[in-house]
Amino acid sequence: MKVWIDQELCTGDGLCEELCPSMFVLADDGLAYVKEGDAVRNDPGGRDGLVAVPDDLADEVQEAADQCAGECIFIEA
Repeated sequence: MKVWIDQELCTGDGLCEELCPSMFVLADDGLAYVKEGDAVRNDPGGRDGLVAVPDDLADEVQEAADQCAGECIFIEA
């Protein structure tokens, strides 16, 4: 499972970070990005910020995608 965020759709409400802070973070620009360990995938973001999801975080990432107000979190197999 892999995940990325489309920043053009992000509403910046931070629910993803609240639900799964190990994988998501709101940056200084007010938009959410995917994290890979301690690295924020914000340069570039979007589809190029695709990150593999550790198995133990899969349920949290799925919940964040399901609850996302902007529907900007995309999960790929």
